[in-house]
Amino acid sequence: MSGNIRANVKRTLQYLGRNGIKDTCYAVRERLEEKKAPPYCRRIPLAEELERQRKACEESGPVCTFSIVVPCYRTDRDYLLKMIESVCGQTYPYWELILADATEDDSVQRPAETVKDDRIRYLRLKSNNGIAENTNQGIRAACGEFVGLLDHDDMLAEDALFWMAEAISKGREAGNVPQLLYSDEDKCSGDGAEFYEPHYKENFNLDLFLSNNYICHFMVMKRELIQCLLQRPEYDGAQDFDLALRAVSRLEGQEESIVHVPRILYHWRCHSSSTAENPRSKGYAYEAGRRAVQDYADGRGWRAVAENTKHLGFYCLKYSGDLFEARKDVGAIGGPLIRKGRICGGRMTEEGQVFYEHLNRRFSGYMHRASLAQDAEVLDLRNLQVREEARELFRETVGVPWRTLPQHEIFDVSVLPEGADITALSVALGRALRRAGYRLLYLPECERILKK
Repeated sequence: MSGNIRANVKRTLQYLGRNGIKDTCYAVRERLEEKKAPPYCRRIPLAEELERQRKACEESGPVCTFSIVVPCYRTDRDYLLKMIESVCGQTYPYWELILADATEDDSVQRPAETVKDDRIRYLRLKSNNGIAENTNQGIRAACGEFVGLLDHDDMLAEDALFWMAEAISKGREAGNVPQLLYSDEDKCSGDGAEFYEPHYKENFNLDLFLSNNYICHFMVMKRELIQCLLQRPEYDGAQDFDLALRAVSRLEGQEESIVHVPRILYHWRCHSSSTAENPRSKGYAYEAGRRAVQDYADGRGWRAVAENTKHLGFYCLKYSGDLFEARKDVGAIGGPLIRKGRICGGRMTEEGQVFYEHLNRRFSGYMHRASLAQDAEVLDLRNLQVREEARELFRETVGVPWRTLPQHEIFDVSVLPEGADITALSVALGRALRRAGYRLLYLPECERILKK
């Protein structure tokens, strides 16, 4: 049985145990529908493209330098060498690889030293103090301008650092040096022969990130920032999530310095003991993740409790009392519109296209995003709440005063002129609210069913 199939069977049985037959039936139906999609085909750069990148780097010199920090502990020899090879094969050559090894013997040191590359730095740790503190010792030793984190059994794509450097260069040219960068990723089987489950990520979305650590791999951070924050041992298992959440907190008001590189640059290896294949193998990690979200909310002064959702590693914030009172940054709240059991409105793009359109209301969508809280560019006027301080802006933009439906808190669209373009007005309002500094918060539980 392949790693992909084995992982799916385990997840289904675990989901059944947590959520019961009804939810599991819908989850299985959704997975079966996903099987109808074209299979994932990993992008392998052409040799000519890789050579072009190498020559470009040689001619231009370093844009920046990277330190790749890898905490090692009893690492499988084959996985270790594949990981090292994936770094040594980078088309961007200005890096150092720091192996922070807490293994009691030389089973990591010996194979690592067979790879003759002066850019590899081996650090023998005096004791095994857990993943966070072991990683911290590597972070403290880093000399690169940017520090990337790589697990000891995973692999980087050959052009990972090239595209990270490219994004950094573009940011500098635009007058904004990135502080935190992340890429898309996929998974691979234990033998590295099969690649599957690509994770194509959104640009930075605070509330989606509070719902799930979608940044994950491959994350690169400015050295001064990561050395200031370090990882916290009390969040072992979710130490990367906690680190990124604290970085996001530190970068409040500078979200443009959080950069998504939309390419699959990281391969997450799945084997029997990895979280990728067996989520329950590190159940403590999900609790640590929930605590990290709670810590972020507490640090913002939000009256909210972080809770687990039906999906492992996914969270929701339950606010006490009025959400607008708890979240001064939120200018509007919206949710999905349902017609005939499927989503027909709710969160929209800046062009007015509906996210999750036609999705069965009981399905969670790609990477469960349709079931998670998230920031929105645009919210549909037909299922919208606007904070009191923004209602004059609403009137100026939409052209009518704010009025709610009887016994509801959402806007009554019947006050709009006949034939009004609801999509265009929704887009205009979303743009106006964001320009005024507000977030638009999409909450899947704020569902409205349309009868027509």
